[in-house]
This record gives sequence, C-alpha cells and structure tokens, in this order.
Amino acid sequence: MTAAENVCYTLINVPNDSEPPSEVSLKADLEKGEIKAKTEALKKVIIMILNGEKLPGLLMTIIRFVLPLQDHTIKKLLLVFWEIVPKTTPDGKLLQEMILVCDAYRKDLQHPNEFIRGSTLRFLCKLKESELLEPLMPAIRACLEHRHSYVRRNAVLAIYTIYRNFENLIPDAPELIHDFLVNEKDASCKRNAFMMLIHADQDRALDYLSTCIDQVHTFGDILQLVIVELIYKVCHANPSERARFIRCIYNLLQSSSPAVKYEAAGTLVTLSSAPTAIKAAAQCYIDLIIKESDNNVKLIVLDRLIELKEHPTHERVLQDLVMDILRVLSTPDLEVRKKTLQLALDLVSSRNVEELVIVLKKEVIKTNNVTEHEDTDKFRQLLVRTLHSCSVRFPDMAANVIPVLMEFLSDTNEAAAADVLEFVREAIQRFDNLRPLIIEKMLEVFHAIRTVKIYRGALWILGEYCSTKEDIQSVMTEVRRSLGEIPIVENEIKKEAGEGKPEEEVSAAPAAKLVTEMGTYVTQSALSSSRPSKKEEDRPPLRGFLMDGDFYVAASLATTLTKVALRYVTIVQDKKRQNSFVAESMLIMATILHLGKSSLPKKPITDDDVDRISLCLKVLSECSPLMNDIFNKECRKSLSHMLTVRLEEEKLSQKKESEKRNVLVQADDPISFMQLTAKNETSSKEDQFQLSLLAAMGTTLKKEANDPMASKLNKVTQLTGFSDPVYAEAYVHVNQYDIVLDVLVVNQTNDTLQNCTLELATLGDLKLVEKPSPLTLAPHDFANIKANVKVASTENGIIFGNIVYDISGAASDRNCVVLSDIHIDIMDYIQPASCTDAEFRQMWAEFEWENKVTVNTNIADLNEYLHHILSSTNMKCLTPEKALSGFCGFMAANLYARSIFGEDALANVSIEKPIHLGPDAPVNGHIRIRAKSQGMALSLGDKINLSQKKTSV
Repeated sequence: MTAAENVCYTLINVPNDSEPPSEVSLKADLEKGEIKAKTEALKKVIIMILNGEKLPGLLMTIIRFVLPLQDHTIKKLLLVFWEIVPKTTPDGKLLQEMILVCDAYRKDLQHPNEFIRGSTLRFLCKLKESELLEPLMPAIRACLEHRHSYVRRNAVLAIYTIYRNFENLIPDAPELIHDFLVNEKDASCKRNAFMMLIHADQDRALDYLSTCIDQVHTFGDILQLVIVELIYKVCHANPSERARFIRCIYNLLQSSSPAVKYEAAGTLVTLSSAPTAIKAAAQCYIDLIIKESDNNVKLIVLDRLIELKEHPTHERVLQDLVMDILRVLSTPDLEVRKKTLQLALDLVSSRNVEELVIVLKKEVIKTNNVTEHEDTDKFRQLLVRTLHSCSVRFPDMAANVIPVLMEFLSDTNEAAAADVLEFVREAIQRFDNLRPLIIEKMLEVFHAIRTVKIYRGALWILGEYCSTKEDIQSVMTEVRRSLGEIPIVENEIKKEAGEGKPEEEVSAAPAAKLVTEMGTYVTQSALSSSRPSKKEEDRPPLRGFLMDGDFYVAASLATTLTKVALRYVTIVQDKKRQNSFVAESMLIMATILHLGKSSLPKKPITDDDVDRISLCLKVLSECSPLMNDIFNKECRKSLSHMLTVRLEEEKLSQKKESEKRNVLVQADDPISFMQLTAKNETSSKEDQFQLSLLAAMGTTLKKEANDPMASKLNKVTQLTGFSDPVYAEAYVHVNQYDIVLDVLVVNQTNDTLQNCTLELATLGDLKLVEKPSPLTLAPHDFANIKANVKVASTENGIIFGNIVYDISGAASDRNCVVLSDIHIDIMDYIQPASCTDAEFRQMWAEFEWENKVTVNTNIADLNEYLHHILSSTNMKCLTPEKALSGFCGFMAANLYARSIFGEDALANVSIEKPIHLGPDAPVNGHIRIRAKSQGMALSLGDKINLSQKKTSV
C-alpha cells in the first residue's frame, strides 16, 4: 500500500509554490527553534509525509523536543502527525517509539484543560492499533465522569469506535454507556450515547426509549433525530413493533425543530399507510413549506408531497388538503409556486374545484395590484393556465372564471394576455351556453387592448362567433372606434398639415347612437372623437398598429369583416341595409390598402397582406355561397378538429400516467400476511436511511448491478502510450455538477520517480477544483491520483495536461510526458424535456445563438432520420405523432431538451426526401439549433454533425 492510499481522516490544503525543505533544516528547527519555528517545521513535516515522503529520522526528534510542549497549536498539530505517520515496521510490528507516544497521550487524557482532553479523545477514534489503545482504556473510562460536556461526549465517541473495532478492549461498553445515558443531562452527550446504543446494542437503546417515551417531546432536536432513526430501523426490521412507537412519531410531528418534523413525517409515511397518518404527515410537510424561508427546503419538501400523491390511496387523502397546499402560493419564488399549482391541479376533484377556483381568482386579482416583483407576470401566466385547465376539466367553473380573466386581455404583458386569449378561444368553442357572456365581455375590453397579437386574436374570436345582428353591429362600431376617422390617408395628411379640427370641436357622440334604424352610419367622422390628437401616442389602437407598419393585423381585420358581413347578409333581409354594411366593410379594407401603399406608415404593406385584403374585397363583392361556407364554417371546423386532437392527446397522457401509478395485482398473486412473514423477508425492503446516504455519496451500485453493460471499463481513457516511461489511464466519472478523474499512474522504469505530479488544464467551461499532490513512485510501482473538475455549463470540454517527474539521483532537468486529451461529452448533461408551443416560440424568438446544421446522412427515410437524431442528442420531439404520420416527402419537427444546469436547447428539423433522385436517395435539409449560450448551440451542432450518419453494424 502506497502512502497516498493510507487511511486518513484529515484533508490539508497545501500551497505548492515553495520548495520542499531538507530533513536537516527541519531537524534543526524542531530541536532548537522557538515555538513559532517548531510549529512551522511540524506543518512542513506533515505536508511532506502526506506527499509520500518517508522521514523516519525525525520521529525521535519530535518525541524528544516537541511532544513535551504544552502549546495548544502544537498539540493539535501533533494529533494530525500521529494520525498520518507510519506506526509499524515493514513486517507489521508496532514501533518501539510509539510506547513513549502512548504515555504522552495517557497524560493528555488526564490534563486539566478540557480542550486537550476532548481533542485527544477525538484523535483516539482514528487509531487502528489496539496495542496503543489498551493502556489508555482506564483513562478513557474516567473521562466519562468529567465535569465538562465536551470531554464526556468525545469519550462516548471514543468508546464507541474502540468497541466497534476492538470489542475485547471494552466488552462491557453497552452496559457502561447505558448507565451513563440514564444519568446524563447534556443533550449532545445523550445523543452520542444513544447513537452508540443504536448501533452497538439495539435492545438496550429500546429499553431506554421505553422508559422515557412520554418525555421525548421535551428532548433536544439532535437527540430526537436519533430517536426517529432508531424507531425507523426497529420497525423496518420488525414490523410488529410499529404499534409500540407510532404514537411517539406522532408526537415528534409537533417538534419545534423543522429537521425533526421532516424526518418524523417521512418515517410516519413509511411505517403506516393509514389515512390519518398520511394526513398528519402531509399537514406537517405543508407547515414546513410555509414556515421555512429557504426556497431549496421548500422545493425538497414539495417533492415529498408530490411523491405522496403518486400513491393512489394517498392521493385521496391529499385531495382534502388542496386548500392548505394553496397557502404555499404566498411564497414569492416562482419555482415553488409552479410546483404548488401543478400539485393542486393534479389533486383537484369535483368536491374542491369551486374552492380552488375562488383562491386562484383572488391570486390573479392580487397580481394586478403588484408590479414591483419581476416574476409577477410569469406567476399571472401560471395562474391563467391553471384556471384554463380547471375550466376544461370542470366546465361548470368556466362561467365564474371567464369574466375575471378577460380583464387581463388589456394587460401589457403579452404572454399572460395570450394565455387568456387561448383559454377564451377554447371556452367559446366548447361551451355554447357561454358564448353570449364571452362576446359581451370581449366587446367591453376590446378598445383597451394594447398589443397587436392579442388584438388579432380578439378580432378573430369576434368575427367567428358574433351571430346576432346586434353583436355584429357592435363589432363594426368597435372596429371604427379603434380605427379612427377614415379615409385614413387624408386624415393623417390633414393632421400633419395642422388642418385637423381642434379637440374640443370634434363631435364626441356615444358609440351606441352611431347606427341608425336602417343599419347605416350617420357620418364618417363621428367615431374619431375617441382619441383625436395630432400626437402619435394618442392615435386609436388599430391606427397605431397600421402606422407602425404592422399590416398583418389588417389582413386579420379584413377576414373578420368578411365573415361578419357575410353573416349579416344572411341574418338581415333588407337589401339596403345589407349593401350598406358590406360597403362599409369594403371601404375600411380599401382605405387600409390605400394607407399601405402610401408613404405614411413606417413600413409598407407586404404583398401577402395585399393579396389577403384583395381576396376579401373580391369575396364581398361577389357574396357566393361557396365562399360563405369556407369563411363561416370551414374555419371553425379546423379549430374544433385541433381542440379535439389536443384533448385526445391530454387524455392519452393522463391515461398513461394513471397506468404507471396503478399497481396491478394479478388474481393468483400470493397474499402477504405481516404476522407470518419471516424476518429476512421483511428486511428485503430498502432502508431509506441507507438509500439517502448512498445518494449523498453519489453511489449508484443498484443501477450498475442492473445494467451489466455499464462497466467502468467502458469509460477508461488511455492517456499515454505503453512504451512511455510513465503509463497513465483515466476513468472518467461524470456526476451532476462535477467530473471525477481517477488516474492510474504506472512507473515503467527501474528508477525511483520523485515529485511525480499530474498537471491538468481545461478548455471550455470546466474548472480544476484542486491540484493533485506530488507522489514518489518506486521502480515499477503504481498509484491512483484523483482529480475533481467542476462543470459550470453545458458545452463540450477538453481536459489536457502532462505528468512531470524527477529521477532519483539524476542531475538532469524535470522529465515530462504529455497526456492525450480527454473529451467531455455534452450528452452527459442534456435530458429530454417538454414545453408548450407558445413557450417554444417565445424561447425561439428570445435566444440569440443559432447554429444551422446541413443534413448530411446516408439514411433514406424521414422518420428513421428523425428518430436517429432524437436518440443521439437526448432531445424530445414536441411535434405530435399524428402530425408526423403519413408520407408527403417533407417533414418539419420541433425538438427540445434541457440541461441539468437549467439551460434550454431548441432545434427545428426541416428535411425532405428528394423523390426525383430515386427511392434510395438520402434525406436532405437543415437542422437549426437555438440556445441562450454560444457553447450550447455549437456543442449540440457538433454532436449532430458527428452522429448524423448511421453506422452499419
């Protein structure tokens, strides 16, 4: 075993900028130096021994000149020194000098200073030589009765480790500690003693707990945590004990310590599945989330609640606590609110949906009054989506929700308003009885809408669903009010020339009186009174959009006017009124076309918008039945079909979720009776404490056992050649936020290599956490060096470096062996994720880095190529399977993934099959990748380029 592999409990940060001192100078400092010089010399000795140096000549010097000193710093350093120094001869016998050390520590265990006694006892926990410990046992026992708690609690730990390693040295330890525990008053001492009994003699621990089970709630939190652990372990091993201790766990749910409450709730859930127990644990979790200020704690406890929900029987209990869960919305953190709303939505039922909607409506109204917090808009969006989902699942709620939400169509936050609009569109299509209410509210807020996208959507809804004469006339009134005085071009030129009427002279007649009994309008200018001003910002909303050059809204307006005009013609029989309304619609379209062709707007009208408006003018001039059907029936059928498909997809995903959660029990499955189960069978359940410990250590033993292909050998990278003087290979272990390199270094020469150092450097967003320490390698010796590399973002990284060393006795310069590069794959950090179409489009518009990859593959099938890209990039296809089915020679799909650092990666695949080149022609096209960071976009592009071609097996 090399020095680097010796068991050591102490980590010391070593500055590597100084040359190692000689043994002679160290000896002189330790013998004749002042206290400060001796301290520095002792530190250097410790560092050299940790680096693998053998300094046997200094052992006696330290015993003679340093060990007798009473300085506390030196005593602390000596504890580290005796821990790491070799204490045995090569044949395994204890060094004679260690007898002197043993005597010195016996005196320290009787020292009047409690710090020296306590730290010496802690040091004894690390000793593995029974010959050294045996003479110290009486002194250790005596420390149990010391006046100071620091000494007593360390004495308990020392006795525990000695009993565990060398039971023959203190066979009566459990009895001794039990007696100590009964009489002890200090919480930390009781905790250590109780913990020892749990692991050394569980029956005695249970006997003690039985005597004081009614006083457990008065104990300190550190002792309560150990009691929870004991109860869990006892009940896990012997389920018949549950009834005895479950009341104790219930009491601990009321503990003042959040940690105890959390552990008690977790233990209660594993011990009992009774509804009362689940309810008590869930209530405890909710209280913790509300009272704890740390958002990480809130998220962890929320995850536990979500885990509870996954169990079908527990879900029913949690449904009664939905209103309590919603109290968590008082937390300002968006991530906590998001999880809470999702959990509440999963638990909502017909019994509690009404209360849920009332709370959510109040929260929505609150967000209207709060503007200072940056996440308010996003939270409002979440609330709108949650209310949307509630209304779809429980149609009776829609009537209560719609009036509140429609106020937000005039919101400046386009994302929240777009969600409201999507909800309104779905509600008006699905719920016929709500159409009059929605149309009425839409007309009320229409003039206040300030964003063009929402304006277009509102126009479409009004054009599609206004079916009565009064509603259609109201739509025309609102359009004219929003457009201002027409003709637009003449009006704008007059305003610029300053010939417009002063504000007070303009007629401000109410909008309702502008339509005569015949259905015509009194004047062309009456409606301009809403915002008559020369200032650009005082223009009516629609005119403002048009003057900014946004003529897409004009095309939408033309379609809306065509729909309502065609419908008006079928409803009203009077030819004069029909012609008047159609002419009015055509006049608006014509004046918009005129404006688009003029030089007044910031941007001219596009050809597409001209074609659309011209088509609508032609349709209105002819009024053919076929066009009436296309405009008024086919459009709504398309929406209905889209909503039906989406509903089917949601039902399918919900069905899959429920199938996952439902535990299927076959008719011939054996029934397990707890009383008849053997002990070794009950212990087959996993121990939660053991699992959490393994997770904290990053151990994945279970996964590796299940997957025989996941061998460490697959991840070994050769760093040097077999003929190099030093051979090196590395095992690359990728954890969530760091990479551990386990490098095997082999000395292939007949010389001793001194100061053999692994020097590493990184390229990309990687950072070396610590410099590996130098080693001394004997001829043909080998050693393992571990290096940690911290990962900060998702991009391909490269680790490179060299091994430098000195040859013992040679006068030449340092030797160097250059290592091969280690490439870190981006795929280790990318995971498939999903998002809505709206979120995808929003991110696509926001992300500034784009990487366009040309398809260069030997795959001839479109679907096969898409699945090949999905499997090689860990991305998820957001485009539904139905949209990709069939064959038309062309395919477009959206892909999405998220890294473990929270970075988003978007991709759009546009590929086609060149049919004219034959059936075996490969797919061609482009893949566009967008990401927030340049590294992510480039790395993903490189990955796609490398893996595009399918390798033949």
